[in-house]
Amino acid sequence: MSDRPRRGTRIAHIGIAARALDPLIPLYRDVLGLSEVPLDDADGARIAGLAAGDSLVELLEPVDPASPIGKFLEKRGPGIHHVCFYVDDLDATLDRCRAAAITLIDERPRLGAEGKRIAFLHPKSTGGVLVELSEY
Repeated sequence: MSDRPRRGTRIAHIGIAARALDPLIPLYRDVLGLSEVPLDDADGARIAGLAAGDSLVELLEPVDPASPIGKFLEKRGPGIHHVCFYVDDLDATLDRCRAAAITLIDERPRLGAEGKRIAFLHPKSTGGVLVELSEY
């Protein structure tokens, strides 16, 4: 772990799969009052970020039907795709997951959006929810 101060685990963002971003952004921005946050596109998805307190709502639109979001929409339709938690030490958290027999999608951290180290946990080990872990 680095010498950074420990912040504790908290919700980083909730990813919502959408067929198109433009019709949804006014709901979150204009009706609910969330501020837009510029985010890079990643993993074959266009991403619109909206600040919800210290967390984000990420609206995810596939740019390719074969992308993870495209496949999710085809199989399940629009809705919550994943919940991302910030953790202080991603490697140690993955070690605890392994010790608890949690199935990992990413055995080792990889670079995700905004250049942060991330890893995903398989929904079959997390109550049916795709969980993303990210370092601050």
